[in-house]
Amino acid sequence: MIVLGSLSQKGCKTDADGLIGNKCNQNLWIYTADCMPIFFADKRTRNVAALHCGRKGLEKKIIKNLVKIFDNFGTSRDNLLVAIGPSISKEHYLVDQFTLKEFYRKAENKKITLNFIKTEIDLCLSDTNHFKEQNLNQLDLKRSAYGQLLSENIPYTNIDISNLCTYKLKNEFNSWRKSKTFLRQWNFICS
Repeated sequence: MIVLGSLSQKGCKTDADGLIGNKCNQNLWIYTADCMPIFFADKRTRNVAALHCGRKGLEKKIIKNLVKIFDNFGTSRDNLLVAIGPSISKEHYLVDQFTLKEFYRKAENKKITLNFIKTEIDLCLSDTNHFKEQNLNQLDLKRSAYGQLLSENIPYTNIDISNLCTYKLKNEFNSWRKSKTFLRQWNFICS
């Protein structure tokens, strides 16, 4: 669910996966552990939004839903800037085959094909049987979010993606998957 910033109460947490600013000078705060904080800003109107986005949010097309709200505000895709913050990397986000298939069935846009150059680590991991033995698969949330943003016609030059992993960088971030901690990162954007 995405709520308007003015409907969230000062000093109270709002149960939602997204906040969108509808007034000037609003600060929108979300907290995350391994999920992605995704921030949107309209550079013309200065409207901003913050999403807490993980596998389920991508499956439910939360990005598409937020972009529709920006459409109602009259935002042009060329004016929409997006930043994906630190979250779990695909190397550390392992899921079973059923979860992976369901994710791609629900979350991926069949109209867009992402052609990424395989990195050295991709090639290295694909040659091992480590994950096959455990029947686990890597799920790249950032790549999927990027694909959904592109399918909403947001120019790739307007999208910035952090390469920081909340699981790997244990001294800098809190990771639910690594330590089952209830501690989180607070993320914010202001208009």
